[in-house]
Amino acid sequence: MKVISQIKLPVQKEMELFEKKFFESMSSKVALLNRITHYIVNRKGKQMRPMFVFLVAKMVSNGNVNERTYRGASVIELIHTATLVHDDVVDDSNRRRGFFSINALWKNKIAVLVGDYLLSKGLLLSIDNNDFDLLKIISVAVKEMSEGELLQIEKARRLDITEDIYYDIIRQKTATLIAACCSLGAASVKPDSDEVTKMRKFGELIGMAFQIKDDLFDYGTEKIGKPTGIDIKEQKMTLPLIYTLNKVSKKERDWVINSVKNHNKDRARVKEVIEFVRNNGGLDYAVKRMKEFQKEALLILEDYPRSEYRDSLELMVNYVIERKK
Repeated sequence: MKVISQIKLPVQKEMELFEKKFFESMSSKVALLNRITHYIVNRKGKQMRPMFVFLVAKMVSNGNVNERTYRGASVIELIHTATLVHDDVVDDSNRRRGFFSINALWKNKIAVLVGDYLLSKGLLLSIDNNDFDLLKIISVAVKEMSEGELLQIEKARRLDITEDIYYDIIRQKTATLIAACCSLGAASVKPDSDEVTKMRKFGELIGMAFQIKDDLFDYGTEKIGKPTGIDIKEQKMTLPLIYTLNKVSKKERDWVINSVKNHNKDRARVKEVIEFVRNNGGLDYAVKRMKEFQKEALLILEDYPRSEYRDSLELMVNYVIERKK
């Protein structure tokens, strides 16, 4: 059995019902919109976000979920999908998970409007049901994701990212959404409890480990295969690179920065930078930090009694850092 199927097992029933509710939450009187949302639903990914919502809700409440849990999962998926549609426009990307993106098939104007529509549907789903606590969790996540992206763009121009700033960026850009899923799950069944804060922290730690793992894919390893160097080509300062820049001589640092700034389209030069980072312990350091975040996340789970939901969340934490893509 695939790891994802194994993780999903304790919430299989909820996930099937969620899919129906999610599709209904997207419906519109405009035929074009329905055609596009149908296209989106049929090309869904692993659905890790709603899985987090249901698993956390069930873990903190001895196996219970309610309508708020379903709405929380739908809202996070609506808003997440909206941000992906907008991201593809911003990045001028024609592909998403191997399929054509919305902007590739229906052009930018329609893609932006569809993203706006999904965002508003998510907000209304919460407002119409007076789920203001859930809406606040989501709204904070969207604000932080936008700030994280803009902070990364600002810093990429100057290539002056410290390790602390890097953590700020990935906390906002990536970890905040997983943190929102986990706190939503807890808030849906135990509003105003300490569980909400605790599960937010749990999700944030997983998100940090997840993003560092993504950074490592750019360098390749025996397990991963060929390095891609895409982050270097896009002048993204990731943890292996930041660590290396902080420990080498000024001359070597200048060479790396010059390579990233002015020779990032030169494949041979990018390969040299990748080798340089590897040889100077950049990858080992990033792996060490990733495992620290993983360990901290697993420690939080130890506060809860053993259950199939806790087991699945443990599996998810380990999957995040062991995945091959």
